[in-house]
Amino acid sequence: MTQQGDNWWDALYDEAAEDGAPASPGDTLDARFASATRATAPEPPAPPPAPPTPAPPEPPAPPRTEALTPAPVPAPVPAPDPPARPVAPPVPSAPPAPAVFGPAPWEAPGTGPRTFPAPPAPPSAPAPPSSPAPSASPAPPAPSASPAPPAPSASPSPTREPEHQQEHQPEPVAATRAGRQPADDATVRVHLPAGHEATVQVPVAAPVPRPRTGFVGSRPPTYEAEPTALPTARPGELGDLVADTVLDGARYGTATLRAASVRGDSARYRGEPRRDALLTARFGHDETALVLVAVAAGSRAADEAHLAAADACRWIGEAVGRSHARLAEDIRSGRRGDLKSGLHRLTDRTYGRLRARAIERGVAPDLYTATLRCLLIPADPDCRTRVFFGVGGGGLFRLRDGAWQDIEPLLPDPASVTGAPVVGFGSTPAHGTPEATEEGDRLTMDLGITTAPGPLVEEPVPPPAEPFRFRASVARPGDTLLLASPGLAEPMRGEPELARELAARWTGAEPPGLAAFLADTQLRVTGYADDRTGAAVWEA
Repeated sequence: MTQQGDNWWDALYDEAAEDGAPASPGDTLDARFASATRATAPEPPAPPPAPPTPAPPEPPAPPRTEALTPAPVPAPVPAPDPPARPVAPPVPSAPPAPAVFGPAPWEAPGTGPRTFPAPPAPPSAPAPPSSPAPSASPAPPAPSASPAPPAPSASPSPTREPEHQQEHQPEPVAATRAGRQPADDATVRVHLPAGHEATVQVPVAAPVPRPRTGFVGSRPPTYEAEPTALPTARPGELGDLVADTVLDGARYGTATLRAASVRGDSARYRGEPRRDALLTARFGHDETALVLVAVAAGSRAADEAHLAAADACRWIGEAVGRSHARLAEDIRSGRRGDLKSGLHRLTDRTYGRLRARAIERGVAPDLYTATLRCLLIPADPDCRTRVFFGVGGGGLFRLRDGAWQDIEPLLPDPASVTGAPVVGFGSTPAHGTPEATEEGDRLTMDLGITTAPGPLVEEPVPPPAEPFRFRASVARPGDTLLLASPGLAEPMRGEPELARELAARWTGAEPPGLAAFLADTQLRVTGYADDRTGAAVWEA
């Protein structure tokens, strides 16, 4: 025996103590050791309390074996191990059955719940290592395999789910948004704590098709549908730059307004500025307010046509704004004569300022000018009178009962003769003699005096002034009034398919949104590539 064994023996058996049993002739040291081992062996520990959840029975502990020695007495047994801590049941090698979750908010009714595999259970903590058995002892027999826990049912049931699954269950996220249509399902990987991952099938929301620029006719236009080149900019004149597109809208009383101005395809290709100008403004408050829509189009041959168009819109807006209270009252009262004369004066003053600005810039007055067309809309819901006025080309259309009406004010033919004849200019002589008047008076005799020559005019004669246009009409519920620049009015009159397409889009429906209205006004037609500006008013 080792020195440690001797000390243990001395502490257990004092030499002065007498033996409890008489010695026998066959008494040996090995017999005494075996007797002492049996006498001092501790009682077996009490079984640990049962775990709260049912668990498979623990495998039986391997039987104790004694060392093989030549002597017939059993070999000494080492000190007993401490009581073993309860160990969780072993994880089965087979993958767990898929867990079933309730229907997510994005699932359509009737499709049933979607399933995805539950994350594997985290590995249990290993049991504390036991004291090594003597090297001479044979290996204990392998414990019998415990039965695997039953797999959960595939249908939703009130049975309790594992704790780790309840804590880390991913919350469903609604994938369907307003204005989107459900599409094919997509696999999404869900990251869970403790490094586990799971996959779930969720519906992907497909976007609604965006409004795109289309065309009417047998073939698409030559130019591209989107902007290509920007206009030339000068460092000191950045304020003169014009945006490619202007879009605006409002709703007052029974009228819903949509307005857009877009650079033409040819100007986009050549990098020229938009020559059309658009102004939408409200003057006043509440029911006495007055809404002005002004559309101006510069001359194509002028380099500064976009500036002239912007000046025309700004100055007519200032003039209407200063007189908006009187104009709104005249519209509500139906004073058509006062409206026409007053708006005529405001328009003449605007063109007078344009001629003065042309002189300041050193440009010919016929180059620094623009067509001007305006629309006045009172905010009073009880007043449905819409007033149009302006100078120059363009168009005024009304969509009623699914058909377009061209309500542009008619102008007299310059070659036609109107009014009563003037004496000496087309009058019929009385009594059959050209020398007598209707009253019998004779005309002055021709004395043969040579007529003096007229003044010498070296410069070309200025073109005649554009006639003033005016129209006041009462709108009906369901009408749509369209004020158009020449770039939009010409294809409306020259391409019937464009008029039919816009009538189909704007009849019997709510007014389009800003993006939809912009796409509608950009319907392209072969042969029409100028700037387009239009303002439409829907009557509720």
